[in-house]
Amino acid sequence: MNLKSMIRQSVCLVILLFIGMHLHVSGQTKIRQLTLNEAIDIAKTQSPDALNAKQTFTNSYWEFRSFRASNLPALSMTATLPDVNQSITSQSVDGVQSYASYKYISAQANLALTQKIGITGGTISLNSYLSGVHNVNAPNPYPFLSYPVNIELNQPIFRYNPYRWDRKIQPLKFSQAKRKYIEDIEQISITATTYFFTLLQAQVEKKIALTNRSNYDTLYQIAKGRYQLGKIAENDLLQLELNFLESSADVENAELALDNAQFQFKSYLRLQDSTRVVLSPPGNIQFFKIDPVKAVDLANENSSKSLDFKKRLLEAASAVNFAKLDGRFDANIHALVGLQQSGPTIPDAYVNPADQRQVSLGLTIPIVDWGVAHGKIKMAESQEDIVKTSVEQETIDFQRSVYLKVIQFNMQQNQLRIAAKADTVARKSYEVTKDRYLIGKINNILDLNNAQIKTDNSEKNYYYSLLTFWKSYYEIRKLTLFDFQNGEPIRFELRDYR
Repeated sequence: MNLKSMIRQSVCLVILLFIGMHLHVSGQTKIRQLTLNEAIDIAKTQSPDALNAKQTFTNSYWEFRSFRASNLPALSMTATLPDVNQSITSQSVDGVQSYASYKYISAQANLALTQKIGITGGTISLNSYLSGVHNVNAPNPYPFLSYPVNIELNQPIFRYNPYRWDRKIQPLKFSQAKRKYIEDIEQISITATTYFFTLLQAQVEKKIALTNRSNYDTLYQIAKGRYQLGKIAENDLLQLELNFLESSADVENAELALDNAQFQFKSYLRLQDSTRVVLSPPGNIQFFKIDPVKAVDLANENSSKSLDFKKRLLEAASAVNFAKLDGRFDANIHALVGLQQSGPTIPDAYVNPADQRQVSLGLTIPIVDWGVAHGKIKMAESQEDIVKTSVEQETIDFQRSVYLKVIQFNMQQNQLRIAAKADTVARKSYEVTKDRYLIGKINNILDLNNAQIKTDNSEKNYYYSLLTFWKSYYEIRKLTLFDFQNGEPIRFELRDYR
């Protein structure tokens, strides 16, 4: 029997098993049959892991959107409308100190368009300012002051520039988030495959338990007749009775395991109805080989780990740059150029404005810090060396794991064929042994028991081999973000996450 025939037979047996399991249940009970691909599609859509993966990516998406927005011009307005101040203050006239009541009403507003300068780390802004003050005690003949327009620049010279590093790191983080999202989806395929085959194994074990109980019941009934005729020993009869009792207990245990597997499977896929699920083993498997070297190259190119390695190196270099510039010699240029005017009314405050200019250079010169800055630099450089060493080793380990995973996958084709053939041989061997026992050709009950155990184990091993094949396939997809079956990369489609 070839692999395809074995799979078809398994499908029929599982379906018949499930129908037989539910003969005692009301005809209103619904049964839903699922394939592996259908289960994975459902898991990718509505499983808890799918929802978490989407939310995680959504956070990364809006973090990147916020970063990009922070580098665009920002328009803001600040205002105090109004400021009322009534108080008693001290004043000195001709050297005589006295106190006087003071009361004024003021208002001010400023409109600013600000832009970060990512390359230099400075900021430049375009401003328009207006204020007015009314002194109740001594009215001001020119209470209004305006700066119709001015341009202001603040530029540090030797300070750490976070904008420059963010422009390198943030896009890398977002690209990593997109790849991580695809990997999370592929992990869902792996998890769903595990739950799928756990339930499928439970269905198969229930079928095996029912078959064994039926077989041992038949053998026990025949053995009782033979014992009465004196053809078998009492010990063999007792052994068959024990086998029948144990097989009955196995049926109950298999039913419990099946219910538990059914619950876990439906829980992960978030199937809320009371429909019972029957699984169909994957059929028509298209075997193919993967070049390990190509897989490693694709993993280096596509995996989120490769971007994580680059990000960690950039973050370490950023920390060193910060340590070298923080608390050291620094200079800051502040320049302002524009127009200004005052007047008795608001329109007058904008007539014939005068020039406004301001330039200042601020210096920070550390003289003695007792080696604090030097120590911070050495710590940052040491941490950078640790990160470099760690990244180098993790890169080697990652590439090796991809290579070994591909080698193991390429072995699965032969392993599956061996498992299918072993199942066929074991099943045939058991049937021959059972028939020989029934016609009295052999009387050793141990031979029959051993044949039964080998049959059960071979069938379980076949389904375990199927699980190993499909898990390996999806694990390679996750590591390389490449669909080797169709020969194309697994692409990310950016949807509307607003």
